[in-house]
Amino acid sequence: MRNVAIIQARVGSTRLPGKVLLDLSGKTVLGRVVERVGRMKNVKDMVVATSIVESDDAIEAECRRLGVPCFRGSEDDVLERFKGAADTMGAEQCTRITADCPLIDPGVSDDIITRFEAANPPVDYASNKIPQSFPRGLDTEVFSRYALDLAAKWAKKPYHRTHVTAYMYETPEIFTLLSVVSDVDRASWRWTLDTPEDLAFIRAVYERLVDSKPEFTWLDVVALIEAEPKLAEINAHVVQKEIAEG
Repeated sequence: MRNVAIIQARVGSTRLPGKVLLDLSGKTVLGRVVERVGRMKNVKDMVVATSIVESDDAIEAECRRLGVPCFRGSEDDVLERFKGAADTMGAEQCTRITADCPLIDPGVSDDIITRFEAANPPVDYASNKIPQSFPRGLDTEVFSRYALDLAAKWAKKPYHRTHVTAYMYETPEIFTLLSVVSDVDRASWRWTLDTPEDLAFIRAVYERLVDSKPEFTWLDVVALIEAEPKLAEINAHVVQKEIAEG
């Protein structure tokens, strides 16, 4: 089964413009995400899915520099953009990663893919975000081409088009779902990049770990925070945007 990781990226961001191209210990945030996705054992290939708007020319240029395929599609209909990326790459199943998650963990993502592929009876969608139990920023969603194609055809609400998988997990009467839950609930831990405070936190993590442990895992980050609790306070006050906010 050809499993392709589709990395969602754009320059536009209301709270931290250009965030995925900012520097993170000598590489761009997008470069760090590509680096970590490249260590996933259960992913056949990857593609960055960005928009056709002029500002995202910079995303395409960075992809060329990184040697990663880039697919460009609708700015607002991200679901259709994902379908186009999957079509271009010949994906038989997809793993969705967002470029604002430079702490994404290859081991966590591989485990979700393994559980998706081993499910008996088969499922259409699996993730570690329904419900959230891992730190926010390790979110990985795996879904079949059937689920992607059906969602692209039938999803009508604007936020279902903007938030690629919302239609899948909000209609369990159509799609079969699999939840992957952590042994310890750390849903309140914020490891995603959306604000200057998030950037300060993630940079602090990289500064402490990337040289000594270039392939550090999420558990290394957990251990770091437990050793330096004040790190988590850097962005603890940041409120996650509601899904309808886009």
